[in-house]
Amino acid sequence: MKHIPNLFTLINLVFGCLAVIFILQNGLVLRYDDEGVQLVAISENLRLASVFIGCAAVVDFLDGFVARLFNATSDLGKQLDSLADVVSFGVAPALIMYQFLRMAYVSDVDGVNISMIWLLPALLIAVASAYRLGKFNIDTSQQYGFKGVPTPAVGLFIASFPLIYFGESSDFIVALLLNKWVLYTIIVVVSWLMISNLPMLAMKFKHYAFSGNLSRYLLLIIGIVAALTLGWLAVPVIFIAYIILSLVFNKQV
Repeated sequence: MKHIPNLFTLINLVFGCLAVIFILQNGLVLRYDDEGVQLVAISENLRLASVFIGCAAVVDFLDGFVARLFNATSDLGKQLDSLADVVSFGVAPALIMYQFLRMAYVSDVDGVNISMIWLLPALLIAVASAYRLGKFNIDTSQQYGFKGVPTPAVGLFIASFPLIYFGESSDFIVALLLNKWVLYTIIVVVSWLMISNLPMLAMKFKHYAFSGNLSRYLLLIIGIVAALTLGWLAVPVIFIAYIILSLVFNKQV
């Protein structure tokens, strides 16, 4: 029984590896419209990477639940969980950003020949997630609150980009996702948020009374409303709401 939670953690890792595989299989496709304007597209298989990151998040939640259910928490499980999270919510999202930066540059004139050095900043996400998870493992004070934005939250935020790109009809939203300066800004901001000591909410309830849980209930309400009205755009909205509510209500961890 004591190894069942670890099995869930390793499934999380497998999902993260599958996400990486589908990300790396995506090549850029160049085409031209009727007026000869260069267009760029990427294989829709990139969406499968987002799906596997989402599956990894579900399993990541379940391994902790199963560990508590069977009273099988262990130091090994804690280390395995962080190692799996680095792949599923650090490396895989970083590679998604790498692909979006490629699309952003290829959309420019002569962007096909862009040096890889301009794409490598995407890897800051993987570096920051590893640093954050390492710091988390040696800090015992983050049970009902976090220092810095949790890596899975950032992973899911970035995993929503392919789903929005292929499913969003708004040209403005798609243009934002293909704007290299917007992408660089996102990379820097989320990387800093992960390694910072900003007090962030944990969705763990000591009790279910409204008093003391206002921010959590507000986030749940915002999440439900956003999911029902915004489609995949709900993910960035929930992510931003999580940060704002944490900063307003969570004064210290």
